[in-house]
Amino acid sequence: MTGNTGWTGKSLGSRWQHGFFYGLIRLCGRSWAYVLSDLVSLYYVLARPSVRAKCRPYLSHRFPGRTGLRRLLDAWRLSRELARVLVDRAAVGILGPAVLPTSMDGRETLDALLAEGKGLILVTAHVGGWQLGLSTLKILGTPVTVVMHRNPEDVDRQYFEHGSGEAPFQILDPASFLGGSLDMLRVLERGEILCIMGDRVLEDGSPTVDVDFLGGTVRMPYGPFKLASLTGAPLALIHSRKVSRNLFHIGISDVMRVPPGLGRRSVAFQPFVQRFASSLADFTRDFPYHFFNFFDMWAPTPERRDGSRSR
Repeated sequence: MTGNTGWTGKSLGSRWQHGFFYGLIRLCGRSWAYVLSDLVSLYYVLARPSVRAKCRPYLSHRFPGRTGLRRLLDAWRLSRELARVLVDRAAVGILGPAVLPTSMDGRETLDALLAEGKGLILVTAHVGGWQLGLSTLKILGTPVTVVMHRNPEDVDRQYFEHGSGEAPFQILDPASFLGGSLDMLRVLERGEILCIMGDRVLEDGSPTVDVDFLGGTVRMPYGPFKLASLTGAPLALIHSRKVSRNLFHIGISDVMRVPPGLGRRSVAFQPFVQRFASSLADFTRDFPYHFFNFFDMWAPTPERRDGSRSR
């Protein structure tokens, strides 16, 4: 973490605490785990100022002007929803996918994009139950690779790590050699699906561009859009959300064609990244407590991380 603004991926709870929840889910199901996770979330929000501080940047932009008890309630609702998503994720792994199915809109669109033979780039964000949503992509019958960094201090298991089954997608760590760019190119060359998170930046010099998000300026990576320009692969924006107690849903919010030959200058990719940021803002208007970036995205930075160092 850099200062108070960076993201680390470190788990808040300890290993034994996560293990206790896993045992509770196995013995009693989701309902009792929800009750306990709600209470634990309330404790963290009330007793740990650091938790409230992590919620503050997003909540101050999503709900400007709210203070006092109203802001405290917002922080609890945001923390509670994250805790419930973690319960849901574990429940699918422990009890089986039938306990919480996921529906998907736009399959015909995705099939048509894949039929072009250039691969498909999906850009999503840390909202809703994004991992459960991505598992639904297996119905497309095409291998999926997810670009995802895993902090060694993250003790929370992915849902597919609870059983002996294989992961529904391959994982590519962006902290690997050259940010995994060569592996990403190979995925697209094979005509497969590459899923990239567009809302976080690792502290590794990844190129970013400034965009407007919820009334302030944030840095977001333009790597996915640069990759689309280089390869000619179509790009779709997708978001996962929980629409009821027992159903997740994944849908397409936008399809982009990034022109070839845009080069390395960040300004060329800014309109496409802005479209992503705008779709994410639309999501938060409908699901304000399902946005899980607990760091200050709006903190000022000395300069834009641009590989070309120019606009």
